[in-house]
Amino acid sequence: MDGQPAKTSRGRLTRDAIVDAAAELMYVNGVAGTSVDKVLAASGAGKSQMYHYFKNKEQLVEAVIARFLENILGNQPTIFALHSWADFEQWSQEILAIQATPKGPIACPLGNLAGELGDDPKIAPLLDKAYREWESHLESGLKSLRDQGKLAEDADPARLAQTAMACVQGGLLMAHLRHDVTPIEDALKLALDHLRSHARP
Repeated sequence: MDGQPAKTSRGRLTRDAIVDAAAELMYVNGVAGTSVDKVLAASGAGKSQMYHYFKNKEQLVEAVIARFLENILGNQPTIFALHSWADFEQWSQEILAIQATPKGPIACPLGNLAGELGDDPKIAPLLDKAYREWESHLESGLKSLRDQGKLAEDADPARLAQTAMACVQGGLLMAHLRHDVTPIEDALKLALDHLRSHARP
């Protein structure tokens, strides 16, 4: 569980400030480079408030993972309602739109944490859970297409969603490293082409 939930509106604001500050610092500096003192200074919260909501740094990292996923999915709203091939195209364009901003291409925050903590036996399952939730929306969309007769009956929505996620993550990584949007652009096209290869004529 990602810490203690807040019971009042003021408490929620304090907790959110702590999580938001930790998320920003961990995105830039990594978990190892983000101390509790830095989080407190950035959030304006006191140490007693911090430990009221999070008994240790591990719980704070779990909350940050949840916040990263919330923000990622919030930037691709079509992923919650994938009912046609056009919806999948729109989903890919939403990802590209984020990468094409003046600040882009930006690294996937979950990918950053996976690179740092992918071998941590406590954190790795939390990251995998976040990725699986992200994938689950793609899987649901593919199941919707299959139910409509638009996807081959023998297609495996879970495997297809996993492949699409692998393309997205690789594309985001290379785009960020090269400061060039074309790797994610090409990766998304590859993912969509692969999905469409299982469409029913």
